[in-house]
Amino acid sequence: MSVDPYWELTFDADGDVDADERDALIRGVAEAGLTDLVVFAHGWNNDRPMATRFYSRFFEPFPGLLAGAPGARVGYAGVIWPSMRFPGEAVPDFPSAAAAGAAGEAAAPPELDAATREALVRTLPCDPAVTDRLAELAAERPDDPARLAEFVSLVRGLAPAPPRGAAAAGEPGEPEDGDAEPYLLTGDAQDVCEAFASALGHVGALPPAFLGGGLKRLWGGALEVLRQMSYYTMKKRAGTVGEKGLGPALTRLAASAPALRVHLAGHSFGARLVSFALRGLPDDSSCLAGVTLLQGAFSHYAFSSRLPFDTGSGGALDGLYRRVRGPLVSCHSRHDSALSVLYPLASRVSRQDDSVLGSDDARWGAVGHDGIQAVDPCARLGLDEALRGGLPATGCVSVDASSVVARGGPPSGAHSDICHEELARVILLAGRLLPS
Repeated sequence: MSVDPYWELTFDADGDVDADERDALIRGVAEAGLTDLVVFAHGWNNDRPMATRFYSRFFEPFPGLLAGAPGARVGYAGVIWPSMRFPGEAVPDFPSAAAAGAAGEAAAPPELDAATREALVRTLPCDPAVTDRLAELAAERPDDPARLAEFVSLVRGLAPAPPRGAAAAGEPGEPEDGDAEPYLLTGDAQDVCEAFASALGHVGALPPAFLGGGLKRLWGGALEVLRQMSYYTMKKRAGTVGEKGLGPALTRLAASAPALRVHLAGHSFGARLVSFALRGLPDDSSCLAGVTLLQGAFSHYAFSSRLPFDTGSGGALDGLYRRVRGPLVSCHSRHDSALSVLYPLASRVSRQDDSVLGSDDARWGAVGHDGIQAVDPCARLGLDEALRGGLPATGCVSVDASSVVARGGPPSGAHSDICHEELARVILLAGRLLPS
């Protein structure tokens, strides 16, 4: 680990924390006499070692930057929660991610090898017989509409059950979601697969094996439906872990160390996790010095009090940025094709019109693509301006980080290109750990 002291907090799919790890963090903060704690949540990941390597890489610039913050005693914590990645998907700033971006190679759709099937069984969870059948169909890619329909039907069976109560964790069906559920779970199988095959073609991620006419091309879309269903599950889980797990853990930490300043940060679905942690904090909480979202994979309307398309309601995190003493910062990049094309596709595509692969339908946009929307005031800054001290003291801020979040091949583009000193500085500036 590149920083010290460092702890990890592990949560299960229901948001239950490893109590021993939580208590070790609380004891360690007191023993070290910390003034500040940086807490980071990963996005898609397969295991603890991978997450720990990512945290070590991301935190690497912090000690050098904090040399300019005399008197601050800073610790670090990494959130470990059950998510998954498919083979070929970039992990932030790992060598394979940089190589793929430099070579501009098209990534294959998700392979259903033994490791991927095991991850699906462990993470979703699902019956091994189902994943074996999915793998069999994906390998054969039969020229038979009934088999394509069988594949899509099996994928739909992996969808998580809806939560109890209309207001449970703000999902699903709440206005902020606008996500993949309605279209993934309805509609003709061939139409669904065609939509995703078109999206993959749009971002240059449909490999030669899936090119051509007929059903061959649609099998590439079918595999993307499976990938998107796993993302849908991870998105829902991130909200649960944030509200039911991280929020209460921070509340207990704050009770033990009331002067401690906590700086939350998250990537992709991890950005959703730390945002939903605000729902798990009491109204009078004052522990959060700043929150920074890196390529957040959730609705850009989440913090809005009035949705532009539904004036009678707000987003799932309506006004909760006020529970942060400092600013809530969303860093976004136009080079993130995971969020600009694939994230909103399933909800938009049922219109079957010319805007399916465009960006003109803002209803389904992601906060990591174009920043926080429909919140007034919300400062909108370039990265250079933010680093020169332009972050406001409180409220919502959208920072265009396209100048550094720029590398990555298809299908996700620059979604995972976040290990940059500039982004570390944003986190520290948001929490007033560096002079502005």
